[in-house]
Amino acid sequence: MRAAVTEGVEAMAVLERAEPPEPGPGEVVLTPEAVGICGSDYHFYLGELSPEAGGSQFPRVQGHEIGATIAAVGPGCAEDLVVGQRVAVWPLRACGACYPCSVGRPNTCDNFSLIGIHADGGLQDLLSVPAEQVYPIQADDPAVAALAEPVSIAVRAVNRSGVIPGERVVVLGAGPIGQCICLVARERGADVLVVDLMDTRLALSRDMGADTLVWTDHDEVVAHAREWAGPSGGPPVAFDATGAPPAVRAMIDMVASAGRAIQVGMSGEEVTFRLGSLTEKELDLLGVSCCGAEEFGEAVAVVERNAPLLAPLISHRFALDQAPEAIRFAIENPTDVMKVIIGRDF
Repeated sequence: MRAAVTEGVEAMAVLERAEPPEPGPGEVVLTPEAVGICGSDYHFYLGELSPEAGGSQFPRVQGHEIGATIAAVGPGCAEDLVVGQRVAVWPLRACGACYPCSVGRPNTCDNFSLIGIHADGGLQDLLSVPAEQVYPIQADDPAVAALAEPVSIAVRAVNRSGVIPGERVVVLGAGPIGQCICLVARERGADVLVVDLMDTRLALSRDMGADTLVWTDHDEVVAHAREWAGPSGGPPVAFDATGAPPAVRAMIDMVASAGRAIQVGMSGEEVTFRLGSLTEKELDLLGVSCCGAEEFGEAVAVVERNAPLLAPLISHRFALDQAPEAIRFAIENPTDVMKVIIGRDF
């Protein structure tokens, strides 16, 4: 079978590999139909993945945003897992023994394994995974099914924030994760303002019912967000989905006293901000990692309800044989790319 193997830094090739064996108890074999490429894939491919995330371990078949159909089912699997069923894949597997696992937060497991990062992922013709990581999904387009994983990060972020109906929420960054946060927050009844450098990206946020603002500079964005939030003195909740230091600082500076600042965007950058912003306003500054099992189920339901709104996130499609060109294109064209999908039959 074909597999797009990342053999080293900036070195990916489509190779022939042996097919997986028949699935054992509690296992399924999938036919990946569509695989999304995200920022963590870029970091892995470029050899930049942090040691805390496990580093870039070569050789590896990348791809953790997976829409697939079931090719074979092993003994002891759930009855709804049948050959031909379209599924989304929750890529995380926790150890069950570390401190985060012991306090009910296995999504932040110290010894986690992520499909496509620590174990081979979806950029191949067949993929064997534990059945507990497979979620049936009703989606006509497998590329939309693959969006369940980025939506799951948004579900986790909004759950961490405690957003309630009627709250005013700012999302910094209108890339795929920012758009998904906007969608989930809107579903929870929040009023949302999305900020981005590119007005073309903000059009999708407006389709989701959000207000939008083009980023100019820190002071203007913070002032606008505070005015937009009304008498609270700032938005009660703000999310950064960029990982860019200016946006992170703006998030902390704009949020209201007793508010929640939620860091979602990944970055190796260091951010300078006035420490008194945390103590004087008594902010909750919260980080977001992967989601848990129930949250992935929530994300599947969000995708099923909102497929027409999510489909425009997919900006480019490539065939599996074009996987090396696809990841290079995504990295080299950040202003043109929203979500690159690599598919079996594209």
